[in-house]
Amino acid sequence: VSSANIMHNVNCTEINLDFTHTFLPIVYILVFIIGIIGNCWGLYSVKKNWKKLGNINIFVLNLGVADLLYVFCLPFLVVYYFNKSKWIFGYTFCMVTRFCFNLNLYGSIGFLTCICVYRYLGIVHTMEVMGRIKTRHSVWISVLVWCSVLIQIIPDMCFDKAPENSSDACYDTTADNRIGDYLPYSIGWSITGFGIPLLVILWCYGHVAVVLATRANVDALLKQRCLKLVIILIILFSVCFIPYHVLRNLNLVTRILKNKGTCHEMYKDIYVAHQVSRGLASMNSAINSLIYLLGNDDFLLRFHGYSMRARMSLSRIAGVVIYKKPQDTEESFI
Repeated sequence: VSSANIMHNVNCTEINLDFTHTFLPIVYILVFIIGIIGNCWGLYSVKKNWKKLGNINIFVLNLGVADLLYVFCLPFLVVYYFNKSKWIFGYTFCMVTRFCFNLNLYGSIGFLTCICVYRYLGIVHTMEVMGRIKTRHSVWISVLVWCSVLIQIIPDMCFDKAPENSSDACYDTTADNRIGDYLPYSIGWSITGFGIPLLVILWCYGHVAVVLATRANVDALLKQRCLKLVIILIILFSVCFIPYHVLRNLNLVTRILKNKGTCHEMYKDIYVAHQVSRGLASMNSAINSLIYLLGNDDFLLRFHGYSMRARMSLSRIAGVVIYKKPQDTEESFI
């Protein structure tokens, strides 16, 4: 092996962590602030309307719980990265923090999938499911989602989160000596925890889009709500979920190759991209707050009523009379 190749390998394996120590703390601080406010407000609105709790709101409630579990761990990660990747809170709490991240991520995907399926059933198979889906069904489905998520993420706790004889680090995946075993697990985990739910959501909303486009009697507010939910899901999956799963596994592959002596300059770019995807993945805890707006029918009705009254007030000021069709009135949405 030439000296030039040796130098190339040495330079490639030396990863500059400055970007990680700057980017992730800033993102985590923003997610913490938005996540705390959004999810606490959302859970309060669910509690306030507990007697009117609908089937989808059961999933929204669980989504908020999953978000808060992770958001409360973010201050410790902020300290970790500001402290140049030195973990000072003990190895056990490191495992708890990483566990909460995975619980939030895959719990979010699971409950978003449930919301999507319920919307699909309510729009495409309205008559078949009307009156048949009870609150207890949503509760049991939520239990199954949590159990499924736990089965997928518990094996992650068996992998070391720090190098041997050290407790200063807190890896999001595992130490270099376990990467070979972790990659197959990560790929399988990505398929079951992300790939399959993604296919379910694409199929459901593809069918919903066709129905909304072809049925003339579909409620206008329902169309708007479904469109907004689709937009939020597109943002969540395109920004938060897809890049994270692709780059997590790709980064694991580069680490395995480097351990075997194969090295390229592009590995640095993959590492940086992976760190960006980690920050974006954490943002789902903040973006999920928007789901409360679409899962809370009372909020939507009040908002619709406020907007109608605001438009009427502006019309009076401008001296313009607005004529409304019967289907545009607030009562038609109840």
